Amino acid sequence: MIAHDYQALRRAAPDHLPRTLRILLENALRRGTASEVLASWVPGVTGEIEVYPSRVFLHDTNGVPVLADLAAMRDAMVELGGDPARVEPLVPAELVVDHSVIADVFGRADALERNVELEYRRNGERYQFLRWGQEAFERLKVVPPGAGIMHQVNLEKLARVVEVRDGMAFPDFCLGTDSHTTMVNGLGVLGWGIGGIEAEAALLGQSVSMMIPKVVGVRLVGALPAGSTATDLVLTITERLRAHGVVGKLVEFYGPALDDLPVPDRATIANMSPEFGSTVAWFPIDEQTLDYLRFTGREHVDLVENYAKEQGLWHGTEELWYDEELTVDLGEVVASIAGPNRPNQRIPLTEVADGKSSADGLGEDAVVIAAITSCTNTSNPSVMVAAGLLAKKAVELGLATKPWVKTTLSPGSRVVMDYYAAAGLTPYLEKLGFHLAGFGCMTCIGASGGLADGVAEEVRAKNLSVAAVLSGNRNFESRIQPDVRQNYLASPPLVVAYALAGRLGIDLTTEPIANGIYLRDLWPTRAEIDEVIQSALEPEMFTAAYADVFAGDARWRSLEVVSGRTYAWQDDSTYLRRPPYLEVKAPTGLKNARALVRLGDSVTTDHLSPAGAIPPDSVAGRYLRELGVKELNTYASRRGNHLVMMRGAFANLRLKNQLVDREGGFTTKDGELLPVYDAAAAYAAEATPVVVVAGKDYGTGSSRDWAAKGPALLGVRAVLAQSFERIHRSNLVGMGILPLEFLPGEGDDLTGEHPIDITLGDDGFATVESGGRTYRLRIRLDTPRESEYYQHGGVLPYVLQRLKAGEL
Repeated sequence: MIAHDYQALRRAAPDHLPRTLRILLENALRRGTASEVLASWVPGVTGEIEVYPSRVFLHDTNGVPVLADLAAMRDAMVELGGDPARVEPLVPAELVVDHSVIADVFGRADALERNVELEYRRNGERYQFLRWGQEAFERLKVVPPGAGIMHQVNLEKLARVVEVRDGMAFPDFCLGTDSHTTMVNGLGVLGWGIGGIEAEAALLGQSVSMMIPKVVGVRLVGALPAGSTATDLVLTITERLRAHGVVGKLVEFYGPALDDLPVPDRATIANMSPEFGSTVAWFPIDEQTLDYLRFTGREHVDLVENYAKEQGLWHGTEELWYDEELTVDLGEVVASIAGPNRPNQRIPLTEVADGKSSADGLGEDAVVIAAITSCTNTSNPSVMVAAGLLAKKAVELGLATKPWVKTTLSPGSRVVMDYYAAAGLTPYLEKLGFHLAGFGCMTCIGASGGLADGVAEEVRAKNLSVAAVLSGNRNFESRIQPDVRQNYLASPPLVVAYALAGRLGIDLTTEPIANGIYLRDLWPTRAEIDEVIQSALEPEMFTAAYADVFAGDARWRSLEVVSGRTYAWQDDSTYLRRPPYLEVKAPTGLKNARALVRLGDSVTTDHLSPAGAIPPDSVAGRYLRELGVKELNTYASRRGNHLVMMRGAFANLRLKNQLVDREGGFTTKDGELLPVYDAAAAYAAEATPVVVVAGKDYGTGSSRDWAAKGPALLGVRAVLAQSFERIHRSNLVGMGILPLEFLPGEGDDLTGEHPIDITLGDDGFATVESGGRTYRLRIRLDTPRESEYYQHGGVLPYVLQRLKAGEL
């Protein structure tokens, strides 16, 4: 018998309460942390709440450092005379291994097999560590490599929508160590991205303390016109909502367009919530939700329907109140791409060629990467089938991919290849070079490998600005591939089209791609797409793909695993080292601090801690080579080793530090140009505190905790910025770095060239003096819990002290 205390929530929740806040209220009521501010909410009201996730979701490159921190906490418990088993996740955790496979081999039949072989050769030690964690921590489940991308696996298999536990039904509330955890919002699951540091606290039973966010109601009306895709829709929404301003807010979709908007389209939109800045991009539960759950073989579908209707989570006609509202008309969406370095830089397809070189060949504005990649779009059969049909028509008409274009196909689920095979589309994609390269994030996260033979050399020799076109969600500079300066987000069929064209300087709406053949000659109709989906996509494909999702293949099962409640660290490991940041370090004075770097607006976590290949001549690369390491791998793969990662802080090749004229990870100290790492070490030797000064939207992008861990290990004590992205601000607090926010209109003239004195007041503000100017900045410790974290030097020392005191 499943218990439902419907009346408790009905009595507590006002009828006008947005559905996202209703889920948070249910959580607070059930966990005994309910605040009157939620039960009596009206627009504009705020206040602190504490909520607990029903599960925590991780991937391997963020999950390895999470496990390393937990392993270090177990060591610390032993050293304190305690039981290491007390460091144990108190909520279920699921980790999907999807971030480590690289698109080294491409355009050939054995690309998948070769890339997987390389993946295991490079990451065997990390994967053994994950296997140890799977055995050492009772509530941790690991989805091994090859199953797909975490968010697509979550959407198609793991998400419950309504959780059933100990005879109680309640909403699935998922917090993940990846900012695109929001993708599951498309299924009616409330969830968002958090940093790995905050995830560790949640795993160990800490509540998530937060101020009630503003809720933005987005009314969707109309229908997509012919020739427009779900990708075009999400790029339009990203542009609109980033311009509106939704950072740190809950976006809740509703309106008549939802009746015909399937879950894959909703998931595409929800996936890019971080790109428009919101905490969530949530869709209510309705018949579309139930149809998707049934089709993908989920249980408790009737329970989901009954629960949603009883608890006010069903998409109905009632009028809910929102802090802000806007309307998006799907009928106005046109074919678009977004770039060259921000997801909200939408360009109608009719304008892409403006200002671009029209020359054919490997030259300026040539497309050198065309990648069908990322869970954002590969989870959506409509755009994937469109890509396959476009490839089929192109091949039948005699078109071919340009030789300088690297083509890859890396879907987020094995189901994609199943329905491609059933529809007979695979050979046509392969004919154009889109061979399966792997089931993982790959190009979308910068694991794109090298370019086609000879291309990188020519790009460097001629200093060309070339482009990548990918069906991903992020296109920050230097993220996709080090030799590629322009990155454009596009639907899968447009990715194929640009592989055929080989250049940006072509108006695909009016010019022939080749041989008198236009894009309109290749573009499939909606009826053609629907016919393939109806005939080729079967429910059994989902149940077969996920029947044994936690088992792994023979490679995974054959990994040697050393069991034990504590981990046996190896002193000579270059992948895994015991983390050093568990000691309580109370904040000290911030007088005579120096700016380690002075950065501008929209600095991303990729700038602060790159994820891609480690350059041999970088500080981290030289360190590894001095240790005799030949396979440098990626920064993402080395996140379990702080000695590498702290050398990679601020090491992005495109970082623009306003203190120096040189691009990359450099700064100045006493007039000398130095790598940031070397300058930080010199300041530390002098006991000089260092800070970061930045502009607006500091820390946008990934939930990457190393974007805070790295600076913390370099001695950064505070970040002075004009505004912060939500997750990164939380990560800074979690690492004991003080976030200070300039008052509106201030901060541009704090150049970082002079000493900086910071005095913290008791009124929530700090006084900053530098270069004869005085500034008043808001202390962004937004809740009492965050103040406690900061006073302890971060989340982990705080939690460890509570464990030591028997409070957890």
